[in-house]
Amino acid sequence: MVVRLRVWLTIGIFALTAPALAQQRPSNQEALAIQKLMQDAISRAEPSIACVLVSRSERYKEFEVPPPPSVEPGYLGSFDPRPILDRPFENDRRRELAKRLDLSDPENVPESYGSGVVVDARGLILTPFHVVRDATKIFVRLPGGRGSYANIHAADSRSDLAILKLIQPPADLQALSFGDGANVRKGQWVLALANPYTAGFRDGSPSASWGIVANIRRRPPGTPREEERLRTLHQYGTLIQVDVRLNLGCSGGALLNLDGELIGLTTAVAAVANGEASGIYALPLDANLKRIIEVLKRGEEVEYGFLGVAAAPPGFRASEGLLLTVVTPGSPADRAGLKPEDIILEVNGNPIRDTDDLFLHVGAALSGSKAKLKVQSPGSKPREVVVSLAKFAYPGPFIASSRPASVMGLRVDHASVLMQTARLRSIPFGVVVREVEAGKPAEAKFKGLVEGGRLLITQVNGVPVGSPEEFYQEARKHQVLELSVADPQRPNDTPRIIRLP
Repeated sequence: MVVRLRVWLTIGIFALTAPALAQQRPSNQEALAIQKLMQDAISRAEPSIACVLVSRSERYKEFEVPPPPSVEPGYLGSFDPRPILDRPFENDRRRELAKRLDLSDPENVPESYGSGVVVDARGLILTPFHVVRDATKIFVRLPGGRGSYANIHAADSRSDLAILKLIQPPADLQALSFGDGANVRKGQWVLALANPYTAGFRDGSPSASWGIVANIRRRPPGTPREEERLRTLHQYGTLIQVDVRLNLGCSGGALLNLDGELIGLTTAVAAVANGEASGIYALPLDANLKRIIEVLKRGEEVEYGFLGVAAAPPGFRASEGLLLTVVTPGSPADRAGLKPEDIILEVNGNPIRDTDDLFLHVGAALSGSKAKLKVQSPGSKPREVVVSLAKFAYPGPFIASSRPASVMGLRVDHASVLMQTARLRSIPFGVVVREVEAGKPAEAKFKGLVEGGRLLITQVNGVPVGSPEEFYQEARKHQVLELSVADPQRPNDTPRIIRLP
């Protein structure tokens, strides 16, 4: 049905621009069918489009008496100016400041601005991370003037995504349906719904536009070594370029198919590339992005997958796939038996044509997952290799309101992060001590030992632990822990035993 309507639309546009061929013009019913299709798609999606108002002012602290307690990451809280405005002898200057800081007032022009999409009826809003980065207060306004202050539930700078959690979500929130953003094609008709800065922040009514997909998979050049790949995911050649008209404030708007399903999140290329150039792009809602969004919806850190390889340039001694030149000792690739001279043809069914493909699909598979690789060794047939991915240490900021419960004050991380933080040439076995909570049993025993995040735990009560999952599973079985710890930069030292509590 959609294909037939697209053909009708093309015919209708041609007919309108060629009066000499009026006798060949299709009936008005066909044009009206296209119009109805677009109107229905917009109508279904519109209640789920939000405008995100952001303040980075530090002056809210002047009105927080007493100051809020230290709470989970991403907590921003709401702001109510009424106690200040209603106080009979309040200073006029403070009254005016409190009024200006109230993002819920539709007459206040926000300091910063973007769009968002409702992804959970319980009050979760998807928006680009750059829209809310360093925010001190966030207010989300929805169509009809409804809205709520919001906390940052989770955020990830590498994917440039954040999930906001409304403090007082409206009861009738509707989540936008997800479509398939992986298989868009050049020339495909698309719709966009977003809140332009000049109009959208007052009433929350998103503006609609339409156009086609102009291009896909644009990418800059980069280094072939995985541990040096500190670019955002979008710089791996994932963005959809569209000719839809978008204005300032439209980052975070919905790119829709003609069924009104979300297939992408609009963004400005300047924000993605950290430059000054403008552009009309969207993050495609493919399997990789959906996987990351699900992690953020749980309030968790996005932990990207790490394989531990370097590869030759595309086409070097391999007509298909990528030729491995380095396999890091102790890495997931090494433990799975991969060797230099092996060729990686696929990762989880995705063909590998260059290093961008390899590191994108490995990273987006996420740490702790099992990735299926199609590999060919010299002189042999392709085979399937299952690899348990470690964690890639991305240095950019993130927010996670939900973290693993500590064990006697300890939180740990994958030892693979030492490839970036400690510059090791091989990945040691064990888990890295990531955090020691104040006031917990581990604080006294580990104080002064974990500077630089290099303390390695290799055994819990005599049981080897090679991942955070194994550590937490084993440690939670015991009331008393005997931890075998070592400094990975001194592999020949005898491990010490630390007992908790």
